[in-house]
Amino acid sequence: MTEPNPLLELRDLNAWYGKSHVLHGVDLCVGAGEIVALLGRNGSGRSTTARAVMGLVDCAGEIRWRGRSILGRPTFEIARAGLGYVPEDRAIFPGLTVEQNLALGRQRGKSGRWQLDDMYRLFPQLKARRQTEAGHLSGGEQQMLTLCRTLMGEPQLVIVDEPTEGLAPQLVEQLGDFLCQLRREGVAVLLIEQKLAIALAVSQRALVMGHGRVVFDGTPAQLLASPELRREWLEV
Repeated sequence: MTEPNPLLELRDLNAWYGKSHVLHGVDLCVGAGEIVALLGRNGSGRSTTARAVMGLVDCAGEIRWRGRSILGRPTFEIARAGLGYVPEDRAIFPGLTVEQNLALGRQRGKSGRWQLDDMYRLFPQLKARRQTEAGHLSGGEQQMLTLCRTLMGEPQLVIVDEPTEGLAPQLVEQLGDFLCQLRREGVAVLLIEQKLAIALAVSQRALVMGHGRVVFDGTPAQLLASPELRREWLEV
């Protein structure tokens, strides 16, 4: 499935870690205001795909953002162009407060669409902890902080890698609400996730990766209707 005018488009993308060939001709697109779930087992190439988009691994092929090639551009330029990235390890600044972490997410010259009050409205827990050093937050609070710090940079698309890892069930539900709120605000999301239920509940399209390739691209309903595909590529 393809979008007529995608924000992000990958064509025949290959990527390597040293001599190890990890991605093999990945095709993928994300449209404006769309949540796309990127599913697969560990080692299938999902996180490498995110890192390739952000210029963090050696790759070849085509990566286009809003119709223009970003292949080979440095990561800071890709972020300034409107792509946000929430890595699996969260990458907070543990010695800085919640509010200081959020302030670091702002990009000079941007309009300031998202403000601190908006972040605290989305996640009231952060407001209560705003003067706490980020290293003292729970895992769930750190995930909220990383998501909000990325949003402060005013991205048009956010790549979120395994956001529900280690979260309590009630926080997983809150995270799903947050992603849907982003879509309502016009922010597209590429959601890398293993929890099938939450991924399919919030997404409009689902892609499944296996052995460094996209093996399925369709709707959540189509994926749910294919138990054979889920057994082969998703279930442990």
